[in-house]
Amino acid sequence: MTASIPLDDQSLVDAAGRGDPGAFETLYRRHRDTLVRLARRFTGSDDLALDVLQETFVYLLSKLPGLRLTARLTTFLYPAVKNLSIAARRKAARLGGDDLPRDLPAPPPPADDRHPDLAEALKNLSEEHRETLLMRFVDGMSLEEIAAALDVPLGTVKSRLHNALASLRADDRLNKYFER
Repeated sequence: MTASIPLDDQSLVDAAGRGDPGAFETLYRRHRDTLVRLARRFTGSDDLALDVLQETFVYLLSKLPGLRLTARLTTFLYPAVKNLSIAARRKAARLGGDDLPRDLPAPPPPADDRHPDLAEALKNLSEEHRETLLMRFVDGMSLEEIAAALDVPLGTVKSRLHNALASLRADDRLNKYFER
């Protein structure tokens, strides 16, 4: 790649699609931490998360050249990370490697020793509500990006987010997190 590296993901995707390894490396370095954190959330395992990260970038390579991003790259890759994580958990459970449960909804976020009440309340949300809430407030995704990543209507995202927040607000242990 030339000395000046394009800053936007679409330019990097285009360059990587033309065979520029530096562009692909820049995409990897730019998004690896976010994607491995997401994979860890879905798998509950650091080792599986790293495997999912690798498979996610193999998936991205398979889409080159010609990939046109209509949202952020992480929004495009979110469904791949989720599906690859579920597959990795199933495989690990089948092989008996990680003592993972056989029913495989996304695991709740890891318990946070600093906020045990919040972690417990998040576990009580449905998978859809928890996922939407985490995508918005942990991953920093816009409502439109969440809708695109989950392939659901924007109104569904708004409803899930509203209901998740209402459930959390109704939990007396969490009063300190909400302005009253």
